[in-house]
Amino acid sequence: MNYRYVWNELRHHRHRTLVNILGIGIGIALFVSINAVSTAYQDAVSLPFKNLGADLVVQRPEKRAVNSGQAPASMRGIRLPFSNQILPARDLENLKSITGIDSVATSLLLWEFHQGGFRTIMGVDMAQPSLGPVKVKEWLKEGRFPENSGEVVLEKHYAKFRQARLGSPFTIGDRSFKIVGLLEIREGSQIASANIYMPLADAQTLLEEDTKGVNIVYLHLQNPSLLGQVKAQISKELNGVSVTSSDSFLELMGGVSKISDQFSLLVSLAALGGAIFLIIKTMLANLVARSSEIGILKAVGWREKDVQKQLMGEVLLQSLLGGILGVIAGYGISYLLGFLSIPVSTPWEVNLMPAFARDSEAALAIVRLPVSVSAGLTTASLALALLAGGLASYFMGRRTSRMKPADILRRL
Repeated sequence: MNYRYVWNELRHHRHRTLVNILGIGIGIALFVSINAVSTAYQDAVSLPFKNLGADLVVQRPEKRAVNSGQAPASMRGIRLPFSNQILPARDLENLKSITGIDSVATSLLLWEFHQGGFRTIMGVDMAQPSLGPVKVKEWLKEGRFPENSGEVVLEKHYAKFRQARLGSPFTIGDRSFKIVGLLEIREGSQIASANIYMPLADAQTLLEEDTKGVNIVYLHLQNPSLLGQVKAQISKELNGVSVTSSDSFLELMGGVSKISDQFSLLVSLAALGGAIFLIIKTMLANLVARSSEIGILKAVGWREKDVQKQLMGEVLLQSLLGGILGVIAGYGISYLLGFLSIPVSTPWEVNLMPAFARDSEAALAIVRLPVSVSAGLTTASLALALLAGGLASYFMGRRTSRMKPADILRRL
């Protein structure tokens, strides 16, 4: 292959070269952007669990809430949520014995109904610093996380609404606590977005029914592929509990997520197919215009293989340049789409608001699409661009094999 000839041919026919590069570039850009946004959509739905380091959340709902959705008669003071009743010690032991579970963290979620309104209280277990609501320590804006009994951290928007400041006393129930920190809930972490955070032992003392109980268990698995197996085992071993995972968010979205995933694949493949068709059609049309050039090359001694290699070199170089251009443009489009936000609905089992509010805006979180550059998608896109070039060169080779030098020169 004469590389200088390839370069000169492309340089001297700028318009033709530009059309071919743009054709494959547009197809690859659509392929990259559609798939990147689809992947970002799936990641956004999984954010609530990823931000807590958890794969599964185990709770025991109140039977009345499951059967009728009606609230109990008493809605005053500090009480357990409808979806979070106390888990017996035997349930906790059974959970720890299930194969595939790597680590376990517990917490106690409480509701308080008082004259000033409603608020959520989260008792945090410090034993697992990388699992569960304890990770809100990473989201501190001011102060520190509680180290001693009688200390609390408030969510900063709630603190502003209540006009509570760092270092000031704060009353919960009939007890006084000291505010030692303010934090901001990370985007997509609505399953841990309580108003007040405190050590687990302090939260347990607020609840009269059980001073040592917990009502939420966060599980991290040894291998994410064991998710279905572990969920089935938990449901078998612990009768009546609810087991929630990131899949629950996808199930809540229903067919939308499945259609989105399938639609993105079909549209991206259609776009790429259109680009391949465009480049093949354009190059075959250009081949007719270059018939005299090919006839002269064959007449002066170029073999069929030499001509085909030369044309293949031109096509593959244009396809590679178009692929690189498409990847850059595709990620540029994806980056701009990353400024968009999508609503993520929360399953009512892990929604910290009362069950009767599960259909309200409180069950929604607005999450920005976490678009990122994927080495796998980039590699696949460039490979598809070269595949498009390979198909184009194949059809061109078939066409040139039927071109006879004598017939071409006779028409000159």
